[in-house]
Amino acid sequence: MLGDLIYEGETRIVHSRVLDTKENKIEHTITSEGKFKDVDTTFLGTFWTVSVDDDVVYGEGQHIITTKNGGETATFTGYGIGRSKGQHGSSFRGSNFYKASSDGKLAFLNNTIGIFETEVDESGNGIVKIWEWK
Repeated sequence: MLGDLIYEGETRIVHSRVLDTKENKIEHTITSEGKFKDVDTTFLGTFWTVSVDDDVVYGEGQHIITTKNGGETATFTGYGIGRSKGQHGSSFRGSNFYKASSDGKLAFLNNTIGIFETEVDESGNGIVKIWEWK
């Protein structure tokens, strides 16, 4: 069951590089700033995508979340499907699997599954929303 919204933030693709031309495999580095519940955070991540259809890509990534004061971190691995919106950017949907320490502000993320949607414009800027999957 889809639960509460646990994250909303702005994201930006800061770097891309080709990993494999045979598979059209591309690696992207992103940064994001927003709130996990009421905790101000940033995260840095790297994900790769491969083409699976004309306007569809499959992707996997790894990310590190840091509280704004730098005192805590958590991690997640994500899997998703992206669809091109032509010259207007792309749209991604998928799931994230979180790990965090058992205490602190990000402890609620430990062993949580999140369902995300990301809308990215043609310049690589976007909005991320993540809901807890209960």
